Amino acid sequence: MVIKNNALLCDYYEFTMSNGYCLLGLEEAVVYFDMFFRDIPDGGGYAVAAGLESLINYIENLSFSGDEIDYLRSKGIFSEKWLAKLKNFKFTGDIYAMPEGSVMFPGEPIVTVRAPAYQAQIIETFLLICINHQSLIATKASRIVRASEGRAVLEFGARRAQGTEAAVLGARAAYIAGCIGSSNALADYLYGIPALGTMAHAWIQIFDDEYTAFRKYCELYPNKTSLLVDTYNVLKSGVPNAIKVFKEFGIENGSIRIDSGDIAYLSQKAREMLDEAGLPGCKIVASNSLDEQIIREVIRGGAAIDSFGVGERLITAHSDPVFGGVFKLVAIEHSGKIIPKIKVSENVQKITTPHFKKVYRLYERDTHKAIADYVCVHDEELDTSKPLEIFDPDFTWKRKTLTDFTARKMLEPIFKDGKLVYKKPLIEDIKKYCVSEMESLWDEVKRFENPHNYYVDLSQKLWDIKHDMIKKNGKL
Repeated sequence: MVIKNNALLCDYYEFTMSNGYCLLGLEEAVVYFDMFFRDIPDGGGYAVAAGLESLINYIENLSFSGDEIDYLRSKGIFSEKWLAKLKNFKFTGDIYAMPEGSVMFPGEPIVTVRAPAYQAQIIETFLLICINHQSLIATKASRIVRASEGRAVLEFGARRAQGTEAAVLGARAAYIAGCIGSSNALADYLYGIPALGTMAHAWIQIFDDEYTAFRKYCELYPNKTSLLVDTYNVLKSGVPNAIKVFKEFGIENGSIRIDSGDIAYLSQKAREMLDEAGLPGCKIVASNSLDEQIIREVIRGGAAIDSFGVGERLITAHSDPVFGGVFKLVAIEHSGKIIPKIKVSENVQKITTPHFKKVYRLYERDTHKAIADYVCVHDEELDTSKPLEIFDPDFTWKRKTLTDFTARKMLEPIFKDGKLVYKKPLIEDIKKYCVSEMESLWDEVKRFENPHNYYVDLSQKLWDIKHDMIKKNGKL
């Protein structure tokens, strides 16, 4: 992808604050910010991380042109000291993040930034754009793929996406989370995501009759052809004409696509017709405003569908279109000492967890299933040879003692002193990693209705720090 400089893609207050730090001599003060989210889309039990590669590209290419600095100067409120820093801007901080394809849960840091204050503030909006959008689509795609119960899912949403980048990056996120390909050719060109698709209704309509349209298409594309059979009447003309053409050309591995009507009923009848015609290898593809709920219902209704093309409700996350990730200050450094910071609110959910932290994922040793995430202060080391007591953060009386478990650190170093230290994986490797992450979850966590509340626990040390800071601020 052509990397565009998005230096001005900031909420305006990020510039006023960054400039203010410079005016007060705080620009080089080292600060720590966490990105985390509070609620899982669609009331699900987990979310899927995506967008890190876009963030990496942004950080590596972040600079301010002369025209952009002139624009900021024209606002009449920014200091020359700060503008001079922008002229030679280069990110010099550290970034830690969960790899793309990771499953993640509310309240835990998924990206941590340690950087000079004026730099950390400037990257806030773009960081949130990258992770929020792509994690939202990956999470939605994961739900749709699971609802399909092993049937292939194709991402068909480009024309309904919220802009060009959303179409491409959404296709990438959907592929990471389990879709087998996309209708978006640019996503294939840029990321190697298989481009899939054959015809629209216009191809049928441009010819005098449906049979001729099918026949001409098979002449041009005889290998694994897919014919759209609902332009006029699925069962009376579409499927019979498709069968006739497939038989004429000796095509046994083609497919038909149904894009309207009662998909469960039509697919059952179409399957019967194809089998009776000696075409058991012909597949049936369904599309038309699908999502995980509709897919579950048509499968329960006995639909004879081999794969699904899912468009607008995937690429826009139609049922819950906002991933509410936030970027909050959690610590500052003073004379080499890390000083925790907290935001306290009457809304308990909005109280932040202070300090520079790390996240361990805990697994049962025998099943390799994830049982909890353990958030602790950066200098704590988890000893898996000793029993560990964890509790449900929403119901602290629900305690559980772990004795036979393994642990994995979830936040990987991405940038160190402004230098990229993370090797960006191939998209196929990200996709495989996402599969392994899904396999590590108990089915109860992956339920569509009333999923199990996955434990995200704080270490005793971190809990005490947070509790004392809340108390100090008069909320206890």
